[in-house]
Amino acid sequence: MYDTFQVDRLIDMWLTEDIGYCDLTAQLMIEADETAFFQMNARESIVVAGVDVAARVFRRYDADVQVKTLVRDGQVVDKGTRLLEVSGSARSLLTAERTSLNIIQRMSGIATETARYVEVIKGTTARLIDTRKTTPGLRMLEKHAVTCGGGLNHRLGLDNGVMVKDNHIAVCGGIAKAVERARRQLPVLTKLEIECDRLEQVEEALAAQVDVIMLDNMSVADMAQAVKIVNGRIKLEASGGIRLDTIRPIAETGVDYISTSKTHQSAPAVDIGLDAA
Repeated sequence: MYDTFQVDRLIDMWLTEDIGYCDLTAQLMIEADETAFFQMNARESIVVAGVDVAARVFRRYDADVQVKTLVRDGQVVDKGTRLLEVSGSARSLLTAERTSLNIIQRMSGIATETARYVEVIKGTTARLIDTRKTTPGLRMLEKHAVTCGGGLNHRLGLDNGVMVKDNHIAVCGGIAKAVERARRQLPVLTKLEIECDRLEQVEEALAAQVDVIMLDNMSVADMAQAVKIVNGRIKLEASGGIRLDTIRPIAETGVDYISTSKTHQSAPAVDIGLDAA
């Protein structure tokens, strides 16, 4: 889920950064009237994300370029799968090539990594969600990539929900006082989540009737106890140091959500290439 107007603004910045004054190689070596046809291929098994953005890069640079997407975001494809075809001015295709590849490799890397986490917690009631620890300027697209991999989005930004963390609680003088302050002008459709790192805080948050309780860096045993305390009355989110090798026991405690930044921060770019047909 992303806005194409915003994507076009990003593409303009990406192309400006990469091109500079001009693509010197293409201008010197390729005649203005020469045309080319290329195919974008997956060089490993991946979950696709950003194929339409990659296509949009070519069209943004040269509106006369013809691009045909052959897969859709969220699709699992094998090595060798053709993702898109592009034809038109050879200069334009060669100039926009790297920018187009960079974004689809990054987004598909996040989607593929997310799918790995989702697979590990399959069969539990827990859902994987992301965080705000995204690459500056790319949050909209990186969060879209998470959904392509089967995850859910947490807050899109600071204006998207109220998250009461330990420092907010410290300033306000306790959970009850912090929640009271937050509710004074809380928009009616906005959720209120509170961070707890001890079971006694879970009791306080439950009494304050918040919408979501984050279990921050708790042991698996304490998370299981928190699930018993809450007993389905409030949604529970597990967070803090979640990794692929630790997520399954956490999911089995019965929490509703598990948030991790690893799907953004640790996802390697996948191998995708643009090849002459």
